[in-house]
Amino acid sequence: GRRLLGRGSGSGGRAAPRPARRARWALLPPRVEWAAGRGLALTANGSVWNWGEGIFGHGDTQIQLLPKKVEAFAGQRVVAVSAGSAHNLAITADSALWSWGG
Repeated sequence: GRRLLGRGSGSGGRAAPRPARRARWALLPPRVEWAAGRGLALTANGSVWNWGEGIFGHGDTQIQLLPKKVEAFAGQRVVAVSAGSAHNLAITADSALWSWGG
């Protein structure tokens, strides 16, 4: 079957919005960004998750069909994220700016 970003696999799209299956992140993310085929989410507890195509900060360039936690931020609280066309940015609670991508 066809592979759909954020949904795993399936055979078609949806004409109207409807709730997606519950993701593995904590409750509802306060911030979700989308750029150039990639999703980036910041959860209420300060963790970062991403999915789609491209470079994600997981140490590889494999397509992530479902959200995957960015482990580089373990032990830190991220307070803001932004997705660019070829990169991602994050700011941690100690005001450090992180960037990854191409």
